[in-house]
Amino acid sequence: MAAAVSTVVRRVEELGDLAQAHIQQLSEAAGEDDHFLIRASAALEKLKLLCGEEKECSNPSNLLELYTQAILDMTYFEENKLVDEDFPEDSSYQKVKELISFLSEPEILVKENNMHPKLCDLLGDELLECLSWRRGALLYMYCHSLTKRREWLLKKSSLLKKYLVDGINYLLQMLNYRCPIQLNEGVSFQDLDTAKLLSAGIFSDIHLLAMMYSGEMCYWGLKHCVDQQPENREMDTGVSGASCMTHKESLDFREVGEKILKKYVSVCEGPLKEQEWNTTNAKQILNFFQQSCK
Repeated sequence: MAAAVSTVVRRVEELGDLAQAHIQQLSEAAGEDDHFLIRASAALEKLKLLCGEEKECSNPSNLLELYTQAILDMTYFEENKLVDEDFPEDSSYQKVKELISFLSEPEILVKENNMHPKLCDLLGDELLECLSWRRGALLYMYCHSLTKRREWLLKKSSLLKKYLVDGINYLLQMLNYRCPIQLNEGVSFQDLDTAKLLSAGIFSDIHLLAMMYSGEMCYWGLKHCVDQQPENREMDTGVSGASCMTHKESLDFREVGEKILKKYVSVCEGPLKEQEWNTTNAKQILNFFQQSCK
């Protein structure tokens, strides 16, 4: 175990140095200080100090948390730039691929070194959810941009399908890290609506957004990739990044989209009715799914 810890510490230190160099390049290119880059750099400096201590005494969980937080801030800066520029056609593919790789590194590092059978025990549910959410949301935004490019769609709908499937899987993965709270006599809630949300596995607004995003991506898949046959995908740690899914499974855009959007509408018009979440788009997509089935 000590050897594994030492290996992880060295690897985290190496990755931290690479990330720090990348942040330096981003800062120089931006020509001004950025809050997220400053915070990421500070986290990596702290990481460097901790890695300089006795490696056998280092806590890999703390080091991974610092590295992950730095990566989340660094990539957020780059994502915002991509969105502001509406994902430039000539360079966005490579940049999106690079960001997915950065956001996958913490999971890959844990798996490669067999640090713990459960990722959540080392990284924590919230960080894992955040990593999956950020990858899924990034691909959602990228695909949204691609669906507006008609000529590109005519030539590369198979690529769009790949991005959609990857993005949907990241979002579904994010939604499944934490188990719904089982309501029983041993669990008491002062607010019944909150209890209903937790029992449905809705722990934050981000969970609701992930449901809507994945449903909308299923809609794009059915609308723009109709000539593509459902494919069996084996989630791995290649171009698409890390995933907890290791078995092959087919993603049916209509089936997945209907299931998740029906739940979204039910939650928004049920326990969240007073919050006035908009369900118009979700209902229109559900209607599209029903019409396309006929």
